[in-house]
Amino acid sequence: MNNQQKGKVYLVGAGPGSIGYLTLKARELLAEAEVLVYDALVDPQLLDLVSHDCLRLNVGKRGGKPSTPQTEINQILVRYCQKGKNVVRLKSGDPLIFGRSREEREALRAANCEFELVPGISSVLAAPLLAGIPLTDKHLSSAFAVVTAHQPEILDWEALARLDTLVILMGGRNLREIVSQLRKHGRDESTPVAIARAVARPEQQFWFGTLADIVEQTAGISLSPTVTIVGEVVSLSDRLTPDLF
Repeated sequence: MNNQQKGKVYLVGAGPGSIGYLTLKARELLAEAEVLVYDALVDPQLLDLVSHDCLRLNVGKRGGKPSTPQTEINQILVRYCQKGKNVVRLKSGDPLIFGRSREEREALRAANCEFELVPGISSVLAAPLLAGIPLTDKHLSSAFAVVTAHQPEILDWEALARLDTLVILMGGRNLREIVSQLRKHGRDESTPVAIARAVARPEQQFWFGTLADIVEQTAGISLSPTVTIVGEVVSLSDRLTPDLF
């Protein structure tokens, strides 16, 4: 007879950066974890929340650096779940926003492994807020869209250029192309732009400008990880000097 304990995997959002933005639910799960599978962008202090005998596996993906293939991550989750372990898959931000969770959930379902989703604060929301920018406003922004600019060539720039507010993730390396596409499709060069780098971390930085000058402002600066906000609501930031726009 097999008396092995049934394992479970928790797909957990770690928040945008600092440990201070971790949810209470996530903290409880980390304390109970037997296996921790974590991304590169999570706060190192989070590792102190697991027990000393918890197996810690860094599977983080960073552009231009060696990384663990997604298929291998899937196999790790399934393997330890089938061994009866309590597994926490810790992802930066929220696990379902550009977190490649689909592949992991499909692998877990196929292996009949139990799993649970635990939300986290996404940089989509945290970056504009920490920059003092409201994504919606009665007069300036009735809607906003979130995109990843990792592959700008596949985006519908004509449609995006018409929206009040854009929140663009993973666009640091392609900032010049982003600006070019928005202007090409009708966005005025005076449109305010903000760039938030490493939000919710001690080293966070913000740049404010327009489509006309933001590329020049950030020339030569590593903009990873970064969130770009485009739209008139940027002008409402309390971090701005009154005469910037």
